[in-house]
Amino acid sequence: MTMVTVSKSRFKAHALELFREVERTGQPLVITDRGKPVLKLVPYEQEPSALLASFRGCVTRYEDPTAPVGEDDWEAGA
Repeated sequence: MTMVTVSKSRFKAHALELFREVERTGQPLVITDRGKPVLKLVPYEQEPSALLASFRGCVTRYEDPTAPVGEDDWEAGA
């Protein structure tokens, strides 16, 4: 599959039309400046599992969070 590209000047003049095209087709669009790719316009996709992926494994479960803590349980001792 070839990547569709458009110059910044054409993008500026036809932005709304190009937004709708990316939305309709789902195909990304690369915006160029003097032939060099500078931006990539992609359709928004929200994956519910990806939203919480960064939190996986970082939550600790406490059975009794109000229980007293002993001196041996502290990492920094006097």
